[in-house]
Amino acid sequence: MEKFIKQAIYNRGDTSPIQLIRPVSGGDINQASYVKTEKEEYFIKYNNSTPPGFFQQEVQGLKKIKETGVIQVPNVYDFHESTESGEGWLILEWIQGEKNGKTEELLGRQLALMHSVSKDKFGFHHPSYIGMIEQPNQYYDKWAEYYTKNRLLPQIELAKKKGYLYQEREAGLYELLEKMEKWLPHSCEASLLHGDLWGGNWIVGKTGDPYLIDPSVFYGHSEFELSFTELFGGFSSAFYQAYQEVRPLSPEYEERKTLYQLFYLLVHLNLFGEAYGRSVDRVWRYYVG
Repeated sequence: MEKFIKQAIYNRGDTSPIQLIRPVSGGDINQASYVKTEKEEYFIKYNNSTPPGFFQQEVQGLKKIKETGVIQVPNVYDFHESTESGEGWLILEWIQGEKNGKTEELLGRQLALMHSVSKDKFGFHHPSYIGMIEQPNQYYDKWAEYYTKNRLLPQIELAKKKGYLYQEREAGLYELLEKMEKWLPHSCEASLLHGDLWGGNWIVGKTGDPYLIDPSVFYGHSEFELSFTELFGGFSSAFYQAYQEVRPLSPEYEERKTLYQLFYLLVHLNLFGEAYGRSVDRVWRYYVG
């Protein structure tokens, strides 16, 4: 690993002596390291079995968010993916700081501003990943069609393949798909979304400013993003208050929220197993009985 890191840093153009390499915990997909050279500090992700485009889609997502100019992301210094060996790495700017009294308020406001960056269609121009699960992306005119075909259906089909769909669960989920337009808005803005915004996918910089990391970007309904922030916590009341000062939530949000959380519950079912099965069942039973 150390030999690889030295070579990756050298390829990036930093030939100064390496002063420190230490592993960084927090992820279960890649090996991660903090690297300090005489010249710079880096965060490096490494994986010896990356699927095609795994780091590339992350780089493109970070670039897309940075282009908005409203919320910060780490600078991308270099990345590499081998189609032959599956080996890949990503070299990012090292970000580390402490929250202050304005950090989460700023996160809410800036995320709302990012959601105000929109497109005329829902989706994205290339596939993405959530964890190691590849997600299809095409553009759709209707949000309900995109959410059904590019988010829920692939996860349901994967759960079936993995053996997580007993007969009643399968029937309930497919019935829910057929009735999706009953609950989703017929008209909403196609906002730029981070796509995987849980409490571990934002960090704090030196001045207390928030940074987004590990995106899986696409254009979708902003309520989809907000629903995930509520599923596992990690966001304060100051965050939600500041967000709604910029983009007030619709009165129907509470009714739709669980329907949006279903996607992430299916992802966790597919990644971590039946421990999430009951949560999935509670959702489809609520909507279809």
